[in-house]
Amino acid sequence: MTTTTLAVLVPLLPFIGAAAGLLTGRKAPGFVRPLAVLPTLAALALAVLVAVRQGGGTPITASTELTPTGSVPIDLAVYLDGFAVLVAVLVGLVASCVQIYSTAYLRDDPRYPSYAALVSLFTSAMLLVVYSGDLMVLLVGWEIMGICSYFLVGHYWETPEARAASLKAFLVTKLGDVPFLFGLFALAVDAGTFNIKGVLGAVAAGAIDHPTLVALLLLAGVAGKSAQFPLHTWLPDAMAGPTPVSALIHAATMVAAGVYFIARLLPVFAESAAALVVLAVMAAITMVGSALAALAQDDIKRVLAYSTIGQLGYMSGALAVGDRGAAVFHLLSHGAFKALLFLAAGVIIHAAGTNSLAAMSRMSRLTKRIPDAYWTMTIALLALVAIPPFAGFFSKEAVLVAAEHTALGESHFAPSSAGWTVLVAGLLTALLTAAYATRLWLLAFRGHGAPAPDHGRQPLAMNAVLWVLAIPSLGFGLSAAFIDDWFDGRPLTPTLTTGVLGTGVALVGALVTYGTWRHTTAMAARAAAATSLKQPQVVAHPEAEPGLVEAEALHLPHPTADPADPARLLLGPLHRPAAAGFHLDAVYRTLFVRPVLAAAELVRFLDREVVETYVRGAGTGTNWLGWLVRRAQTGNVQTYLSALLAGSVVLAIAAVLVAAGV
Repeated sequence: MTTTTLAVLVPLLPFIGAAAGLLTGRKAPGFVRPLAVLPTLAALALAVLVAVRQGGGTPITASTELTPTGSVPIDLAVYLDGFAVLVAVLVGLVASCVQIYSTAYLRDDPRYPSYAALVSLFTSAMLLVVYSGDLMVLLVGWEIMGICSYFLVGHYWETPEARAASLKAFLVTKLGDVPFLFGLFALAVDAGTFNIKGVLGAVAAGAIDHPTLVALLLLAGVAGKSAQFPLHTWLPDAMAGPTPVSALIHAATMVAAGVYFIARLLPVFAESAAALVVLAVMAAITMVGSALAALAQDDIKRVLAYSTIGQLGYMSGALAVGDRGAAVFHLLSHGAFKALLFLAAGVIIHAAGTNSLAAMSRMSRLTKRIPDAYWTMTIALLALVAIPPFAGFFSKEAVLVAAEHTALGESHFAPSSAGWTVLVAGLLTALLTAAYATRLWLLAFRGHGAPAPDHGRQPLAMNAVLWVLAIPSLGFGLSAAFIDDWFDGRPLTPTLTTGVLGTGVALVGALVTYGTWRHTTAMAARAAAATSLKQPQVVAHPEAEPGLVEAEALHLPHPTADPADPARLLLGPLHRPAAAGFHLDAVYRTLFVRPVLAAAELVRFLDREVVETYVRGAGTGTNWLGWLVRRAQTGNVQTYLSALLAGSVVLAIAAVLVAAGV
């Protein structure tokens, strides 16, 4: 069987599993889990085989014309290079882990059959994006992921948060998809084809007449899909969906699609220096802003959501300075440790028995109860912070090395200003990443909140998946020196300068956060001791929560919250705006939502008071005319003859006057 045939089967198998699951899920519930897991595992095996056959060598292409269009043709095509085959392996691995994990996490969920089918369809759509050699076929997978995210984020549709989050995710991503579609059309008109190989050939021949316009239109779609500033606000709210869905969206699908798209068409963006500068600035704002927001969040999944936005900013920054190898390398390592972080967070939530206890300030004494999640999440956080030899160190340093080369003028792909922007923002984000990752670990596993109820040991399917993902989170970065051929032949190993700087700022961020936590812990202990000595006389309502009235009387934190949270001390006056995502949603409401609602109200007023007035007036006039005509129909012959005679006389007089020239 040829490599291209195997590549066609990779997205086809999860699609078949999704269709079978939707058709037979309720009729044959015993087949739901096999239909969810086995096709995805088979797709993973085939993706690995395709990667081995491709081997990082010359891209493998195959295409056939889908249908005559009369203008720009659309092909069913595959394009297999080193980036595509490795990303497909990541998608298959994470999707398989999510499906296996979900069999236990959603074991008692009555909507599990539809959930599992949608996850398979989601996986199939992303694999279609990865392997596609035609932009229109890629767009099909791109949009299928959008609708799947709408349903999966809104899985718990009984809650208003899930309904609002799913709608917000759909609308914000569609806001970016509209200019993205126009960008694809403009690119195809200039290149004369939607085929990716043909587009790259047209770029090399200088046939793209409007590179800046095309690049900026495409960037709008990428900003929406990959949650980059200013279209990133949907991603933190999407945490209202099931935790395995969050792992899939953040690690291997949806948000990775935008970064992968730019990597695939990077020569198009390279034609416009302005577009590269815009991408660099967008990446820098995204990195720093999301890291500050992550440091101020209390919900563990929202911390990880903002973390994803920031890490995607690293990837966009690498693309802005022309190193798509570093971008995709970080995409792969990030996919492994971010999936591990979310699934470990799911174990924490599962251990607590309710999603409402995902607030880190209320966590306590979890280390011994969930040791698998504790150790694997520690590995993933070390990878996120980029501590050697974990995977995140090598991939993040590859991004910083690329930015350093551009900043120093050693690479002429992008302006040096873009390199400095990405380098400075990347180092500052590394400092903040270490701070919020350390805070997460301390509050989740060393916190002083109220202990959650113990629901026993977690299922094997959930714990086993964590250790599977811990392997690439720990060891994938060590392969950097051996996989250059898969990434355009560029070295991915860190330099001494960036290695020392990156690791140094990370250690500073971690140590400062730890010291602040120790300080706030000591202050909280002294405050608690002073409170116990005062022993205030408070009359509590018989139905009040134990300890709540006393805390409110003394203006102390809620007794279930951890008073040792270092975020307020670290951020100072920035804490409140950072916790609210710098009020960007409020800005959108002011600039877009309220004007649209006001315009809709104006249209409603005009329709009711103006248009309907004319419509009612026309009806009233007709009624009056009918009333007059009806009154004239008396049934009296003499009346009719009199009217006829009067009319004849009037006509005769008029005729005489006309004849006389009057």
